[in-house]
Amino acid sequence: MIARFAKEVAKFPADQKQSAVMACLAIVQQELGYVSAESEKVVADYLGMSPMAVHEVTTFYNMYNQHPCGKFKLNVCTNLPCQLRDGSKALQYLEGKLGIKMGETTADGLFTLQQSECLGACADSPVMLVNDRTMCSFMTNDKLDQLVDGLRSAKDQA
Repeated sequence: MIARFAKEVAKFPADQKQSAVMACLAIVQQELGYVSAESEKVVADYLGMSPMAVHEVTTFYNMYNQHPCGKFKLNVCTNLPCQLRDGSKALQYLEGKLGIKMGETTADGLFTLQQSECLGACADSPVMLVNDRTMCSFMTNDKLDQLVDGLRSAKDQA
């Protein structure tokens, strides 16, 4: 992990290595699955920052998991444009389908369901983001069923 930190820090002038904080947090999450208080301290020490400054970054952005999550993290946008086009209903539908509430993880550890701030695709609402990487648009109940069933099948084939 430290070698990967060094590669990110090298992209910035020596006196601005704190600029790599987001990249370092992303590395931690890729390797550990989430950003713990202990890993925030590792990043802080490496970048010469206070642990609180790193924690502020971790808690500001919802792409950093502060606790272990399911294999598939589903972030459903519920900001106004998505709400007007059934974003909240999509979240409620997923809660029912998965048998969990927003912020929870299924008992099998497969899905974590989260509410999200604007994902920047308002014209495609309701939208959601899978594992902070894959944008899904126009999420009707049928499309939500296909997504969840497809992810379950992918897990079974892996």
